[in-house]
Amino acid sequence: MAQDKDLEEKEVRAALDGADQTNGTPKSTTETEEKPLDEKPVPSEDTKAPIDKSDPVATTDSPETEEVVEESPVSEDKIEVTGDEAEQSEAETAEVTNEDITANEAEEDASKNEGQGAHQDEPSAGVVAEKPESSGDNEKTKTELESEHDLKEKDDDEDHEDEDIDYSVYSRKELVEVIKELAKADNVIQAEKKAREIKHFFDEFRAHERQEALDRFIAEGGEEGDFSYRPDELTLRFDANYQLIRDRKHDYTKNRERQKDENLKKKEDILERLREFVDSEETNISFDTFKKFQEEWKNVGPVPGSYARTMWANYNALIDRFYDNRSIYYELKELDRRKNLESKLELCDKAEALLDRNQISDAVKELNELHHEFKHIGPVPKDEQEPLWHRFKAASDAVYERRKEFVDKLKGELEANLAVKAALADEVEAFEKFDSDRIKAWNEKTKEILAIQKKWENTGGLPRAQAKEVNKKFWSAFKTFFSNKNHFFKKLDAEREANLEKKQAMVQQALALKDSEDFQDTAEKLKELQRQWREIGPVPGKFRESVYKEFKEACDAFFERKRASRDDASKEYVENLEKKKEICKKIQELAKGDGDHVEKFKKYQEEYNETGFVPKKDISKIRDMYTKAVDTYIKSLETLDEDQKEKLRIENEVSDILHSPNADQKLYRKEQSLRKQISSIENDIAVWKNNLEFFADSKKANKLKDEFQSKIDSAADELQHLKKQLRIIRTAG
Repeated sequence: MAQDKDLEEKEVRAALDGADQTNGTPKSTTETEEKPLDEKPVPSEDTKAPIDKSDPVATTDSPETEEVVEESPVSEDKIEVTGDEAEQSEAETAEVTNEDITANEAEEDASKNEGQGAHQDEPSAGVVAEKPESSGDNEKTKTELESEHDLKEKDDDEDHEDEDIDYSVYSRKELVEVIKELAKADNVIQAEKKAREIKHFFDEFRAHERQEALDRFIAEGGEEGDFSYRPDELTLRFDANYQLIRDRKHDYTKNRERQKDENLKKKEDILERLREFVDSEETNISFDTFKKFQEEWKNVGPVPGSYARTMWANYNALIDRFYDNRSIYYELKELDRRKNLESKLELCDKAEALLDRNQISDAVKELNELHHEFKHIGPVPKDEQEPLWHRFKAASDAVYERRKEFVDKLKGELEANLAVKAALADEVEAFEKFDSDRIKAWNEKTKEILAIQKKWENTGGLPRAQAKEVNKKFWSAFKTFFSNKNHFFKKLDAEREANLEKKQAMVQQALALKDSEDFQDTAEKLKELQRQWREIGPVPGKFRESVYKEFKEACDAFFERKRASRDDASKEYVENLEKKKEICKKIQELAKGDGDHVEKFKKYQEEYNETGFVPKKDISKIRDMYTKAVDTYIKSLETLDEDQKEKLRIENEVSDILHSPNADQKLYRKEQSLRKQISSIENDIAVWKNNLEFFADSKKANKLKDEFQSKIDSAADELQHLKKQLRIIRTAG
């Protein structure tokens, strides 16, 4: 379905973007021939064959269709002006100059000369591509076939549009892959067109990278004038493929122009041989020979644009003369017309069947091929001409009408998409100025902008006239936001790298001290290093454990030697135990006194944490004694509310962790545990709230709702408590 939509969308864009440069109206959707590059100028009027205006035959009613003299680019020795040709009317000359003469018309004129009677002319030639009548925003485009003159010549360069792809969302690597495939494409015209479109987006990447390289060069002390940008491998590959496509386009254009010149010579040769054949006195020349001339002419490709009409006119004039001069072959001609009728009836069947095609774009393409065949088959019996033509025209018009309905419908869809995407572009534009020094804020904004991006991607295509502007507005703001985010995290990473350097330097200091014999002084230095270590902020995650482990091992190695070297280590532990008991008593006394004495409490807390190890058997006992004293003190603080008391408890707990062995690991595990609890409670609250919506209004239901609401309120309180703990721990870490 996505492919169908792309193919259908190109039809709309072809209709919407084919505006005439002078009046802004869409070009006819039936035009297929593309003017060649460097087209030769059309010869001026004064180079056309002279007309004897005084001749009474030269009137607009003359049925004769004589061979038209080649315009100046054709050599005079190849196409001569006969006496009959000089009597050609001025009106007929103008008609030949300005519109194609078909084999049908030549046959009809020949029939007049053979005494078959006047015939009814076909509808006037010319493809009518009515310009839209604008009424507000409403435009209508109508395409009609009036006669076989309107049927198009087939051209290998016919510009069939491919699916419209939004290359603005492609990465550099993806653009290189696309242009690599284009360099191998068979249709070099379309490949070169798409390559130019892609190059616009790749050049934006190129400019951005060059600017970044210049900024880095200047930041490293360089001068802008000395800067030289060196493209990377992707850029070199892109440029090489782009140049290959341009070279192929150039070669193709040269070869095509050369081929057209060769085709011109071939057709001039055919005209010369056909003229000799037509003017021959032989009456028994095979009619098959004449048909071979027609087939040979048909198989020769297009000629330069400035020669096309004249060559076609002379060819049809010779066809006309053949039938005028060979009336004895009238029966063969009638047989040929019957065969032509069968062929054209078959084409009518095919044209009518196109209306049932699922893909209107395929139907229109095949219809154009049928037009080409219909035009070159040749005349049919007089009484069949008009009904046959009207049948073929009706089938063609039905296909065109279906395409018009499809185009109108898709145009409406594109306009609706434009309104949606324009609003999304406005939303994203606000993100350009976002700034914060918090990771959480950036992550929240990232979720928001990615949600908008998803809406953008789920919305269909845009009218080509506005697509570039809206796409640029959206993606420019989108890229700016992520560029700013990247800058923020680069700055954050730089700070963590600086912290890593500081901690690595402290590791080296600890390693230098770990073998010292001056236990007292070295112990103080290591304690100071440990204090400084805690004050330094976080380091990159991948180094967090390794650098801490190295520092801890150096400190532990020293203190283990220190403890082993002291015979009175156990005595010191006992002294530390007594100190900690005394501190616990002081905290208990604070709880009994007046006032809160918070500063004293923090001082006792610091003394407790700074006091060394105690005997192993007393660790649990002194810890319980300290915890009970702290809890008693906090409960006694009448000047603090419950939230403040809870905060004080948590801070005390964190302080204990920070002063314990393996502090970073313990703090990390504590943080992860809190996050899991918070996530679990949030999920429970969401489920309970969702369940509340399913209760109907009744006495029993209200009771259940109250129970659920009570659960939600209780869980919300617990959630706030856990989040406070998490904030304090993150601040401490």
